Amino acid sequence: MDGEVPGPHSGAMESFETLVRAEFDPKTTYLNTASTGLLPARTLAAMRDAAQSAAAGQPLDMFADVEACRSAFARLLGVPATRVAAGASVATYSGLVAAALPAGAEVLTAEADFSSLVNPLHMRGDLKVRSVPLERIAESVGPGTALVAVSSVQSADGRIADLAALRDAARAHGARTLVDASQSSGWLPLAADDFDYVVAVAFKWVLCPRGVAFLVVPEDLGGLTPLFAGWASGEHPWDSCYGPVAELAHSARRFDESPALFSYTGARHSLALIEELGVDAVHAHDTALADRFREGLASLGHQVVPAPGSAIVSVPGLGHRQGELSRAGVQVSDRAGNLRAAFHLYNTAADVDRLLDVLAG
Repeated sequence: MDGEVPGPHSGAMESFETLVRAEFDPKTTYLNTASTGLLPARTLAAMRDAAQSAAAGQPLDMFADVEACRSAFARLLGVPATRVAAGASVATYSGLVAAALPAGAEVLTAEADFSSLVNPLHMRGDLKVRSVPLERIAESVGPGTALVAVSSVQSADGRIADLAALRDAARAHGARTLVDASQSSGWLPLAADDFDYVVAVAFKWVLCPRGVAFLVVPEDLGGLTPLFAGWASGEHPWDSCYGPVAELAHSARRFDESPALFSYTGARHSLALIEELGVDAVHAHDTALADRFREGLASLGHQVVPAPGSAIVSVPGLGHRQGELSRAGVQVSDRAGNLRAAFHLYNTAADVDRLLDVLAG
């Protein structure tokens, strides 16, 4: 295919490309960020240095890395760091929100949303969990709805939730909102202030190691009980190591899980790279590639799951070709029979064309 992918002006584009080239050198056509993002070189180096220091009996202060990650994620979502908890999984934090709901409360979710978000809500056993098509979630909020839980971008097919409509509907009916931003953080701008809770794992689009996740809560901490609080959740952690914690952190840090320190040491550098590139620039880059793929698919006679503006493209009926593509050095996913391709900052127009060529072959 001919033509350049549209994007920022040439100077900004050159700076973007220079940063990316310095950090990534994939050996495959990697189009599977919706499963796992590639680690930047700086992240790998930081984790290697931390491991070597620990092996030498000279461990680094990796708790400082946790705080740097907390602050970086807060900046990405436009909230104070005091509203961000640092943990390891979406399911843990979804369960924490579920535990705060009264028995019999109605929870509204999108059909077939990701299990880590919705399963903890079902596990309560005494909540009325109601699922509706994603496109109808805002209109389905009613006066009896206590919580709306939805992914900002659907994992299976890249559809983007109408978060503005959801925000307005929830506020009109007094419902709380829980948004899983795992498939959008890093490429799709999101204002966490629009919602009560925002949760996300970081090993996808913000390119962190596994074991890093965040929860954004309201200023008043959202009525959550820190059920799994340990010593790290104390206002003075090193004075909270024995017996019941006398004073929990006054901030969202009271909801911290004991951190996977080596992962957070790497995550600090991954998040810094996303900040350097800028979410708006990453958004323009990713969506231009996704649009190029959609256009190429149309020329091959394939239909896609409608997901305008998404960096994830899902093609019904082509999931069975995932193995063939993998053998050809093109990494994508098979999700429920659909071929899912995810386009991120380290991808190029040549990657799109390679995928199209193999599909056409």
